[in-house]
Amino acid sequence: MRISVPREVKPEEARVGLTPAVVTALTGRGHEVLVERGAGEGSGFDDAAYETAGARMVSVDDAWNNADMVVKVKEPIAQEYGYLREDLTLFTYLHLAASRDLTEALLTSGTTGIAYETVRVGRTLPLLRPMSEIAGRLSIGAATRYMLHHEGGPGILMGRVPGVVPPVVLVIGGGTVGEHAARAAVGLGADVTVLDASGDRIRELDLMLPGARILMSDPHRIEEELPKADVVVGAVLIPGAAAPKLVRREHLKLLKPHALLVDVAVDQGGCFETTRPTSYDDATYYVDGIRHYCVANMPGAVPVTATQALTNATMPYVLKLAGGIEQALVSDPGLAEGLSTFQGVLRSPGVAATFPDLPAEV
Repeated sequence: MRISVPREVKPEEARVGLTPAVVTALTGRGHEVLVERGAGEGSGFDDAAYETAGARMVSVDDAWNNADMVVKVKEPIAQEYGYLREDLTLFTYLHLAASRDLTEALLTSGTTGIAYETVRVGRTLPLLRPMSEIAGRLSIGAATRYMLHHEGGPGILMGRVPGVVPPVVLVIGGGTVGEHAARAAVGLGADVTVLDASGDRIRELDLMLPGARILMSDPHRIEEELPKADVVVGAVLIPGAAAPKLVRREHLKLLKPHALLVDVAVDQGGCFETTRPTSYDDATYYVDGIRHYCVANMPGAVPVTATQALTNATMPYVLKLAGGIEQALVSDPGLAEGLSTFQGVLRSPGVAATFPDLPAEV
C-alpha cells in the first residue's frame, strides 16, 4: 500500500501523523511511504530522518493525490477538501459531529474516513486516550496561567499555601480528560471535585484520586457546585457525538465573578452553552462577565510529546490497515467502530444522530 503523511495545515498544529520509527516499520513490510516535505519539523523530525527510514519526500499535491491511505493528526480543513476522493482512505481525528461542512465533504467525495476518536478496545478509546491525558493536564496549566493577576485573572495561585484557603476546581466529566485534570489539580494542592454520571466510574475515581471529592453528576449537583468553583473544567465526551451542554448561559450568574471556564470538549462542540473555539493566540473571551478558555486542539501546544504519545497508540492500527482496509475492519471490530464515512454514507451512529438528514447506514 502507498501511505502518505501530509503536513498539518490547521492553525497552531505542529504534530505529524507518522514518526520515522513507524515509517521504518511500514517500509520494512514492503509498503511505500510518502511524506510531505517539512511535515515532521514541529515534532522534532527533519526530512533526513524520514528519508533514512525509507520514506520519499514529496510535495503536498503528491502527498494527497498519490496515496491509497492518508494518515494525519487533525481533520482536513476547507483548503484540503479538494484532495478528498472516492479511492482514498483517511485515518485521523475527524470529530465530524462538530463540523457539518467536513462531514458533507467526506460524503460527497466518497472518501473512507476512519476516526481515531471512536476506535475502541472494550470500553476504552485507545487512540483518544493519550491526547485526552495531555489535554487534561494542559487544562490545569491554562488555569494556572489565567488565574494570574498579570494575565487578567484574579491573582489566585493554583496551589496550596499553608494558612490560605486553596482554589476550588470543579471538573465536570470523569473520563480520561477529567481524571488527568483532577490529578494535575490535586497535585498542585487545589480543592478538587469531580462530577461523573457513571456509578462504576465514580468508584474507580474514588480509589484513584483520594485527594478529590468524586460525586454523582446531575443538573441539581452541577448547580450546587458551580458557585463554589474558581475554575470549572468541562471534560465530557460522548464518542462520535456532540458534547452535551451541561453548563448553560443562565448558569453563569451562579459563578464567582472571577471564575474561569475551561472547556476541553470544544473539539466536540463544547459542554458549555457559551463555548466557542479559540486559539492560543487569542485564548480567552468573556460572556456575561465570566472568562472562558476554549482553545481547540490543546495537545497541539506540545507536539513533540503529543506526536510520540499518539503514534505509539496508532502504529498497530496503521500497520493493520496497510495490510488491507476491508480485511482490517472485518478482523478488528474495535477498529471498525472508527469507520465514520464509507461510499458516501455515514457509518457512525453518533454523527448520524447529529445530522439526521444526511445519508447513513448504521
